[in-house]
Amino acid sequence: MSDVYIVDAVRTPVGRYRGSLANVRADHLGAYVLNALLDRTGVSAEHIDDVIFGCVTQVGEQSANIARTALLSAGWPESIPGLTIDRKCGSGEVAVHVGAGLIAAGSADLVVAGGAENMSRVRMGGNRDIHGEAFGWMIEDRFELTSQGEAAERLVDKWQLTRTELDEFAVKSHQRAARAAAEGYFKSEIVPIPVWDLQEKNNLDDVPEQLSEDETIRAGSNVEKLATLQSSFREDGRLTAGNSSQISDGAAVLLLASEEACIKYQLKPRARLVQFLTVGSDPTLMLTGPIAATRKVLEKTGLSVDDIDLFEVNEAFAPVPMGWAKELEVGDDKLNVNGGAIALGHPLGASGARIMTSLLNELERREGRYALQAICCAGGMGTATLIERL
Repeated sequence: MSDVYIVDAVRTPVGRYRGSLANVRADHLGAYVLNALLDRTGVSAEHIDDVIFGCVTQVGEQSANIARTALLSAGWPESIPGLTIDRKCGSGEVAVHVGAGLIAAGSADLVVAGGAENMSRVRMGGNRDIHGEAFGWMIEDRFELTSQGEAAERLVDKWQLTRTELDEFAVKSHQRAARAAAEGYFKSEIVPIPVWDLQEKNNLDDVPEQLSEDETIRAGSNVEKLATLQSSFREDGRLTAGNSSQISDGAAVLLLASEEACIKYQLKPRARLVQFLTVGSDPTLMLTGPIAATRKVLEKTGLSVDDIDLFEVNEAFAPVPMGWAKELEVGDDKLNVNGGAIALGHPLGASGARIMTSLLNELERREGRYALQAICCAGGMGTATLIERL
């Protein structure tokens, strides 16, 4: 199997729920970052073998194979195919896995992988409204099926975390993201979005001309403010909107290449994909998959946590990375160092690619060697990817 390289990666700023990107379709966000990626790399669209997107709520304007509609919207040749996948919160990351697999197998040389989701326009879970109950009696006979919020509450029980500890973690996420934004750490990875040009034409009022920074970060967040929020999933629960990921809008893409393509098109790769996989986990606890996925990646590569310079574990809910850190014995000096989805938002299908883009940039900034990301997925799964800076 051939090595697979990350040539470059870009993302939109993350728009807050019903914020600046609410009038821009997800496929239009995807189209814009697709062309921005080509502008940065100098690659012609005609040389791209495939486009693979993650998208979770594939209904309405996100239902028509958004990878294909995005590339056609971008003006790319109709000969390029598109593939849209749903592995829940890990979709954008697994889009990279699928693209890398095609290259490693020799079936492609250049693949764009990423994801797009506009949660302001397409409601999370909206696809279930059309197709009825998500689970039938055959699976319900095997497992107690809970909501993700209840699963997160059970993680709080499992690791005996307090509401204050969860809120402190959330505040740290915002503080780290605010500092990173202020220091300009995100500037090289973000493509400013010309909102006025891309929005729906019948919504022309009160729209910013351009969005160039994440609008989800609350620099003034503090534990006292978060303590006033009501619990979201249990009457006496610990999980709130403040210590959970933010509903948001965005897109992100990466250019993946074979060694032959790098030589042929004179591309300078930024990182190598060392190992990537998805595991299944307890469908009731649902959110513990990143622990097993991380352990399996380390086992397959013969590396230990001490060999890894940076970790990103998606902050779907605060107890997910907190429990992961307890189990893997990883200090917070290596984990989500520039904030996570609590501060930066979680545009479902785009998040895996957004995280990988940010992780790559921070690994380069620190001149580290290895970085690993992991994401919990609804239904009880966990994704993980290990990259090596070149």
